[in-house]
Amino acid sequence: MRFDDRFLDEIKSRLRLSDVIGKTVKLRRQGREYVGLSPFNKERSPSFFVNDDKGFYHDFSSGKHGDLISFLQETERLSFVEAVERLAGEAGVPLPAPDPEAAAQDRKRQSLSDWLDVAAAWFEAELRRPAGAAARDYLSRRGLPESEWSRFRIGYGPAARTALKDYLVAKGALPRELAAAGVMIVPEDGGEGYDRFRDRILFPITDHRGRIISFGGRALDPKARAKYLNGPDTDLFDKGRVLYGLHEARRLLLAGGDGAALVVVEGYMDVIACQRAGIAAVAAMGTALTESQMELLWRLHPEPTLCFDGDRAGMQAASRAIDRALPHLQSGKSFKFAIVTGGKDPDDILREQGAAALKAQLAATTPFIDALFTRERDAAPLETPENRAGLKQRLRAAAKAIADADLAAAYRDALLQRLDTLFETARRPVAPVGRPSAGPGSKWSRNAPEIPTSARPQSREAARRLAGSMNPTAAALARQAVADPGVLDNHIEALQSRGFGDPALDGLAKEIIRVRLEADHLDSVALRRHLSQAGFSTLLIDVDRAAAHAGAPFEKDDVTLAAARSQWSYAFEVLHRVAALEDALTLAKLDLAGGDSASVLIGLKKERDSLQRAIKTGSIWTGEAES
Repeated sequence: MRFDDRFLDEIKSRLRLSDVIGKTVKLRRQGREYVGLSPFNKERSPSFFVNDDKGFYHDFSSGKHGDLISFLQETERLSFVEAVERLAGEAGVPLPAPDPEAAAQDRKRQSLSDWLDVAAAWFEAELRRPAGAAARDYLSRRGLPESEWSRFRIGYGPAARTALKDYLVAKGALPRELAAAGVMIVPEDGGEGYDRFRDRILFPITDHRGRIISFGGRALDPKARAKYLNGPDTDLFDKGRVLYGLHEARRLLLAGGDGAALVVVEGYMDVIACQRAGIAAVAAMGTALTESQMELLWRLHPEPTLCFDGDRAGMQAASRAIDRALPHLQSGKSFKFAIVTGGKDPDDILREQGAAALKAQLAATTPFIDALFTRERDAAPLETPENRAGLKQRLRAAAKAIADADLAAAYRDALLQRLDTLFETARRPVAPVGRPSAGPGSKWSRNAPEIPTSARPQSREAARRLAGSMNPTAAALARQAVADPGVLDNHIEALQSRGFGDPALDGLAKEIIRVRLEADHLDSVALRRHLSQAGFSTLLIDVDRAAAHAGAPFEKDDVTLAAARSQWSYAFEVLHRVAALEDALTLAKLDLAGGDSASVLIGLKKERDSLQRAIKTGSIWTGEAES
């Protein structure tokens, strides 16, 4: 008998997991969970946890996890249908009427599922055979050790046209079954079928119970028409209703407790990287999130984190996600956003910087409403009354798109409040750098220079062009200033006069100064959020990318705060000394034309060249630059 998700959800909504399990396992409350001795292993210390809110149990002693249905299957050796029938009786939910056609469909689905499982085992074996050498090299370069292949059932589909088909047919499969399962393609002209996944690394796609329902393949041939290829929609697989990695993500969520995050990333390897780091992560099937996928996420977590790359494509994907999600937001159903910086993706971060760095980046999230406001604010210039009125209209329209009337009203009020704050800040004069701010009657409040709260569009575009040749050392100084705003306290005047030593960063330097002077306390998270909202998000990505080439020691994890600030100050002073020498050289050349001695020019040039070599070779970080 086939049971749809609504029927199963109805049963689960009427039965508390702890009540059902408590009939056979003695449970005691521990915070928001229940704990007891494992029903699967003999043990003295409790390691079996039940979470009613999430609807799952997890047994640390055996690694088993699941829901109401799987618990009865595991402990009483019931079939899925038997377990559902018993629970339906306890919940008082009538069973659906028997449907011969549905029963036949279930048998067909089971047959297809069985063949996919055989195919997965064959792909896994092929990865370890001679034909899989290139695939093994690729996985090694991506930092995925052989010890992890089995955990994620990664395999390889050989380049031969019918290798999988021949193997499965020899095992008794019918070609029409293989086509129905999505692993074989039948030409429209009626020719012989052939394997869908050829010369590709294979990632099994499973349902919420861990059963294989399709595959995703990553091409090894750089000339392949599709870099990534998912199986087609079948009786088993509907890509708009499935999330890659969901089964393992559920286990990690339960093991992580109440504070665990659920992250939505963009690819198979990103999911694997997050899960290896202990982060519950899933991915859509190469498309924007569907309504069904969002509902699936919200069943597991009230506010999943949508993670995107910091490039243009990532920003466009984030914008599409905002539009898709807006109508469906409700109390207890929203999203957060995390942008992976430095031109990296989660897989890169894990491989190059480790699990702690990946967790830190994914923990730096932006609430949905802030992401929405930033997008609308940056959609057009704000230089004229018409521009500002247009922003107000866009914000009202965005709030109106939310179907929940109460939440729509709350969003409208919150967005307009942010708008008022933005325009008020833009009008507020700022006292000259190095002088105390004062009230309206103070001489410092009259004719005070105003530092803009965000770069104008043409300024951002100019900075974007300059960023292509951004000085890596200057970029490293800027990135560290955002990460540790306190490093600026002894350098405010110098930063005001010359910035970070690169013209592309002048606007960023001015905005940091303005915020630092206005705030009694400023931490990194608040500063980065403000800069992103002020229109510097693209420039910050370029800064991260350029800074990665600087080799700055103050960015290393094992450097103390005092040492990092000392190293930063030294490099900052060297860059400013180079700029000062350039100015002095210009003046000396003018003096030389008037008949002065050339020795001054030679001395200045020697010192400048020495400092520039120190920057280029990296000796600036060791304090070996000649002065």
